[in-house]
Amino acid sequence: MSMFLSDSEQALTHEYLSQGYVIRPVANLVALDWIRSQFIRLISAELVGDQMNASSDEVLNQIHQKIPVAELNKFRMKIIREFNAIEEFREMYFKLARPFLEVLVGNELAMQLRINLSIQLPGDESSLLPVHADTWSGDSPFEVVVWLPLVDCYRTKAMYILPPSATNELKRDFVNHAGSSSEDLFQSIRNDVKWLDVKYGEVLIFDQALPHGNRVNQEEETRWSMNCRFKGLFTPYGDKKIGEFFEPITLRAASRTGMDYRNPNTT
Repeated sequence: MSMFLSDSEQALTHEYLSQGYVIRPVANLVALDWIRSQFIRLISAELVGDQMNASSDEVLNQIHQKIPVAELNKFRMKIIREFNAIEEFREMYFKLARPFLEVLVGNELAMQLRINLSIQLPGDESSLLPVHADTWSGDSPFEVVVWLPLVDCYRTKAMYILPPSATNELKRDFVNHAGSSSEDLFQSIRNDVKWLDVKYGEVLIFDQALPHGNRVNQEEETRWSMNCRFKGLFTPYGDKKIGEFFEPITLRAASRTGMDYRNPNTT
């Protein structure tokens, strides 16, 4: 198969295929700083009366001193509703990873309609994402996840992924895990998973068909991370359909004219 990719495109492609993910500095620092400033504004509005003179890092990393576990999900859902209501938010998010997505996925893309947010307080067992692959529940294998940390994420403050080679071994043996709990499954692969350290200012793009998840955050800081799915506009869809879950964002001229084309009426 001919591959008319530049050397840098081939290097990025090889890294993604061999690891199942890539981590890169965000492509647009202005967009990143704008996104985090929106969070600080929303948090400040929510925590009326609290002093917010600390740096953005301190506000986000130490939010567990302001929000108890019992109120976390209500707080998180309110923040999600509010930032998804900002008209330019999704476009800013796309700018962070656009050049990498165009190499790995394509330049005619569909983007998830709503961006997700994870807030994981230290020691909180209520915000866990058990080991899973999104394709196991009907997602298309043509999707990628763009995962953005709003603070430095490391060790148990981050997420883990099972590399492609270990995933292939798991697939061959998957029938033997029938009836197992997600915890049993994690324990069977825990020595093979890769913990991903992603700093603020970096973006992670990973293959959501690989098993991944998180564990109890045993660090002393709160994790803030966002995630959003992208896929080639004309690649197969799973249970999450265009118009319901995805929206076209970079439809090109030839596709527009091709979709509108009708043969002349010869009758």
